[in-house]
Amino acid sequence: MSTALHLLNGGAGNLAAYLAAHVLLCLLPAFFIAGAMTALIPKAGITRWLGRNTSPHVSYPAAVAAGSLLAVCSCTIVPLFAGIYKKGAGLGPAITFLFFAPAGNILALAYTGSILGPEFAIARVILCIFFGVGIGLLMARLFWRDDASHDARTDALFAKDGRMGRAAIGLLLSLLAVLLAGTLKLAPLTATIATAELSAPWAETWQAILVQWVPFDAARGEEGVSVQGSLLILLLVLIGLAAWKGLENITEGPNRWTWLALALAAATLLTAALRLIPTGEGLQVALTGRVIAVGVALLACLHFARQLEAAGLHAWLWESWRFVKQIFPLLVVGVFAVGVIRQLIQPAWIQGLAGQNDLTANAVAVLFGVFMYFPTLVEVPVARMFLDLGMHPGPLMAYLMSDPELSLQSMLMVAAIIGRKKTAAYVALVAVFSMAAGMIYGAWVDGASLAWIGLGLFASAAVLVTMARLNGRRPRSARLKGEHA
Repeated sequence: MSTALHLLNGGAGNLAAYLAAHVLLCLLPAFFIAGAMTALIPKAGITRWLGRNTSPHVSYPAAVAAGSLLAVCSCTIVPLFAGIYKKGAGLGPAITFLFFAPAGNILALAYTGSILGPEFAIARVILCIFFGVGIGLLMARLFWRDDASHDARTDALFAKDGRMGRAAIGLLLSLLAVLLAGTLKLAPLTATIATAELSAPWAETWQAILVQWVPFDAARGEEGVSVQGSLLILLLVLIGLAAWKGLENITEGPNRWTWLALALAAATLLTAALRLIPTGEGLQVALTGRVIAVGVALLACLHFARQLEAAGLHAWLWESWRFVKQIFPLLVVGVFAVGVIRQLIQPAWIQGLAGQNDLTANAVAVLFGVFMYFPTLVEVPVARMFLDLGMHPGPLMAYLMSDPELSLQSMLMVAAIIGRKKTAAYVALVAVFSMAAGMIYGAWVDGASLAWIGLGLFASAAVLVTMARLNGRRPRSARLKGEHA
């Protein structure tokens, strides 16, 4: 009984810590961005760069470039992936974007370089590009019929889309600004501008209670829940209740619950950007540059949202809410399950299971990445801990390639978007390519000839180019077949 309670507490604690630390400034803007992509961007705007019929020499580099600029974790990228895929992006470029963004974005690479060294960061970005494009090409090749059907459905759904207006462009850019202002770790954003002391004698006591309820071990990458985090969880619940009443029937027009949900969302984002620190005398409130940046971006969102036509505004809010209903429950289930499983896994096992660069060790590292998901800024220090515990750099690379992609909650969410069959293929490809990345990097660390490694990468590039050409021909042949049918 005590073991079961311990596991349940681990799941609940992991969920509470995740909701408090990562949902608001990352995932909440991502849902609104995904809704704006679906409702406001004409299909031609997506397919021009990421479409199924776009030249692979354009679409796949565009997917990589877009992913490199978004410093977000895998759970945040899934709604964005859903947005571009629903609006007409080809399966291959969309999958490349899904794979590359959480593992190969600028923040992840910079942080990897600072903690694990520049050589590790360079190897990570090269392998992410090679294998991200490779996985996308293979998915497009394996499911080209489904991709063609999906393309036809988006044509039917969005055939009447016209040009994207200035208000829609301004709103989308403002939402991206909210996401970046809330996630980037730049000195102007993290700097403290002013502080104030609130009389809150309960704050320190409440923090002690939270530590008892949600114990955490920083060495295992666990984060716990702070006083500020508990406040944010409460606000998140209030947003959900208001949104259920205000957005469920938004196509019929807004009501007072709609405006309350949006006001709570804005207030919550600003609260998350503050720094609340319990002290012996009360609660210290620190105004940071992040608060100013998020506030300005939110004002810009309000300005452009008011310029939208009523139909466009309602469609944006409905699509955002639809993504929340589709994705968020699976995220909650996945994060809870990871918290339970994490209690059963001991980091000390790493030395015995992944202390050398072989197929078994790389497979164990990939499996470990599934059940020990960490956000980007936690994932790299945990990787450093694994390295110090004796994990070989090869399996460590496999872990860092798979952890952002194959977390349990991410797989559940992706399956809700593209179906179980495609998700199973994607998971299998990521696992295989992650192990290959670990074997290649581990071989280099162990002193394998650079010539042989370079030859292997060159051969991989040749295969990718060949696949790109084959994929480029497939849509034309498919169209001709359809015309003769």
